[in-house]
Amino acid sequence: MRAQITACLILTILATFDVQTIASADDLVKFDSAAYRVGQLQQRQVRERGETPPEAPHTTIEGYLSKPDGSGPFPAVVYVHGCSGLSTETRKRVAERLTAWGYISFVMDSFASRGIKESCDRLKLMPSRQADALGALLYLSKLGFVDPKRIAIVGSSQGGVVVLQLASTHAVGLFVFPDNLKFKAAVAYYPPCSVATDELTIPTIVLIGELDDWSPAKDCERWMERRAGKGAPVKLVIYPGAYHSFDLPNVGNGRQFFGHWLKYDADAAQRSVLEMRDFLAAQLAK
Repeated sequence: MRAQITACLILTILATFDVQTIASADDLVKFDSAAYRVGQLQQRQVRERGETPPEAPHTTIEGYLSKPDGSGPFPAVVYVHGCSGLSTETRKRVAERLTAWGYISFVMDSFASRGIKESCDRLKLMPSRQADALGALLYLSKLGFVDPKRIAIVGSSQGGVVVLQLASTHAVGLFVFPDNLKFKAAVAYYPPCSVATDELTIPTIVLIGELDDWSPAKDCERWMERRAGKGAPVKLVIYPGAYHSFDLPNVGNGRQFFGHWLKYDADAAQRSVLEMRDFLAAQLAK
């Protein structure tokens, strides 16, 4: 009997250790990006030859997983970084904030495994970051401590582009992906609103500076006028006097970056955090 009790204790300890190794704070994990669907013409030609249509190859992506205390299942948030890459400071700040609010934090790094330092130059091709975000969504949905029906996406700048693209309507599915799995809500920090369709499919909030010369707030205002009453609800918040990257302390009191002005604004940053907190709380509530 004593041997059985000892064995049970050992199994319990091992099980606890296994969960912690999977989901301790700021764990580096690897996952596959979503695969593109092969073109319709190519699919038909392959079927006519009696073959199975192939999928586009996956790309292995890195991400940082952090979780609150407890066993869950928790709502989760995927964070998509901007064109200059993922800094350690941003990664830790996002993880600490989201886990403090009770969410699983999953901070993607689209550049590390691809050997990319930045993709801010318009002449450079941006990697398929929509596929990366969907791959993160699928990865999280399979974890026992994540509620797959309560996963949101947050992105900044180029990451905001990804957010709006995924939230937009699509006539044709671009990726091989489960039909019943999607993000529940979206937060886009200073994105160019021109990338979005007039109708979005999930509730979204856009947080942008009035003086942003990289992602003009006026474009977002015109977009909101065009899409009035269409699709999922969208809230646009414009911070007076704020520029691009207003929430990043490391940009300091203003500097040029690829021909655009970046400037930290502590007041706008704090107000945006409160907006995001309230929005996520409302959208990810059970």
